[in-house]
Amino acid sequence: MDEDRAVPPATKRKKGEGQWALGYREPLNKNEENKKNDDGLNVRNRIIEIYSKTGFDSIDPADLRGRFRWMGLYTQRKPGIDGGKTGALEDEELEDRYFMMRVRIDGGQLSGAQLRTIADVSTRYARGSADITDRQNVQLHWVRIEDVPAIWEALEAVGLHTMEACGDVPRTIIGCPLAGIAADEVIDPTPQLRDIHDRFIGSPEFSNLPRKYKTAMSGCTAHCTVHEINDIAYVGVVNEAGETGYQVFVGGGLSTNPMFAQSLGVFVKPEQATEVWHGVTSIFRDYGYRRLRSRARLKFLVKDWGAAKFREVLEKEYLGYALPDGPEPAPPVRQRDHVGVHLQNDGNYYVGFAPRVGRVNGELLGTIADLAERYGSGRVANTIEQKMVILDVPEENTEPLAAALAEHDLQVRPSTFRRQTMACTGIEYCKLAIVETKQRAMDLMDELEKRLPDFDQPLTINVNGCPNACARIQVADIGLKGQLVVDENGDQVEGFQIHLGGQLGATFGKKVRGLKTTSAGLTDYVERVVRKFDEQRTEGETFAAWVHRADDADLK
Repeated sequence: MDEDRAVPPATKRKKGEGQWALGYREPLNKNEENKKNDDGLNVRNRIIEIYSKTGFDSIDPADLRGRFRWMGLYTQRKPGIDGGKTGALEDEELEDRYFMMRVRIDGGQLSGAQLRTIADVSTRYARGSADITDRQNVQLHWVRIEDVPAIWEALEAVGLHTMEACGDVPRTIIGCPLAGIAADEVIDPTPQLRDIHDRFIGSPEFSNLPRKYKTAMSGCTAHCTVHEINDIAYVGVVNEAGETGYQVFVGGGLSTNPMFAQSLGVFVKPEQATEVWHGVTSIFRDYGYRRLRSRARLKFLVKDWGAAKFREVLEKEYLGYALPDGPEPAPPVRQRDHVGVHLQNDGNYYVGFAPRVGRVNGELLGTIADLAERYGSGRVANTIEQKMVILDVPEENTEPLAAALAEHDLQVRPSTFRRQTMACTGIEYCKLAIVETKQRAMDLMDELEKRLPDFDQPLTINVNGCPNACARIQVADIGLKGQLVVDENGDQVEGFQIHLGGQLGATFGKKVRGLKTTSAGLTDYVERVVRKFDEQRTEGETFAAWVHRADDADLK
């Protein structure tokens, strides 16, 4: 007899979500089964000892399309496969024999030697490719499995690595690129960030989380690490006693089901930060949903529990003590990117500049290292807006540096469109993408500069190649989600669904019924809606505020 039918419906056990803490330890999907079969961290030795010697065809599929991510490696998309095939073809049909490699840069700051090493690796092993990502990493392409050990050796010699830059693990810990030197910094989180990294990145304790896990730590008054959309975020605050510490946010994330992080309402002293991070991460490991990949992010648990229950479980089950209540951080500034020339706390200056949607190359990274050494201390940093900053520049060197950067099309005082346009990897390399993004975003930026040369209001334009929101489309003024659309001739072509008026921590972008554009018509559309905003805006009104009061006809 079928046992399920023999049990009265009223007494059936509720279907579990795969939460370890509730006894659901058996894998409930293929990903969980692969992680149970072997820790992703173990693939490192197989890459070094076997795959790099025996070649691409020797790689176990469970390693290639799963555990390689624990070492910062994905197969990249085979050239020439159009977006209509995305999702319709199996991975082995979409993937090339080359890899995307993500160089992990926790906190975003790099020494001159580190930047030169990345530049050299790009030139020698990645056909010169390099992109600054929106999580402060550098992403390389065209990497051969045979070259991976040599790349790791070069990176590790200068204190860099690729471990857990991808996978169901604690990803790169983003931090303010000015940590320790910002003139108005609330607190420098560098000691806590390094402590968490050194103790737990690469540790089996957290190498099998339900999904990816993103951490942000900052004492920056601009809130440049966008704490609102991270799984766990530390934001510098000052309590009533005048002590500096952190407010903690949990459960933020975008993708196809966006949610803003919730404040735990606590005050965490610097010496408690690592323990609290360990506790929150342990909750995710133990109580996180593992049955469905689509519900396995921390945000779903936080949504179901609420911040009060989450805090209670953290304090009672993981910390063993109650945290005091703490203040909320001050509101962020409108532009969080640290572009321009600004004073440091030591009398020197930092110079933030804008590559074209994060797209650089090995030669250019070497040039930036040269300029940082010539005009500053050699230190540089990546931002989460796909920008870069040269640190420790004496005042008399700021303008010569800005001029030298401009010679390489690296703008210190860029237009709104150069400064605030961001794009994901897109169909050029990504197996999930449906449309091209990087070049499309660069062409859009260039054309808008010509058509709207006097427009100077803050305006974020984020271009994404698929629904997964790597480029944060839902919190952009103009968010562009790549998809196939039908053009005026009835042909299916690359295009975008349009999200308007997103604002971090406040509201997600508005989708107007039927508002889509072909890639070919994108520039005309953006020009049209920006002109409408410029005509109708009141003094000091943001684009997001205008969108939410404007007639739908003015948004089309």
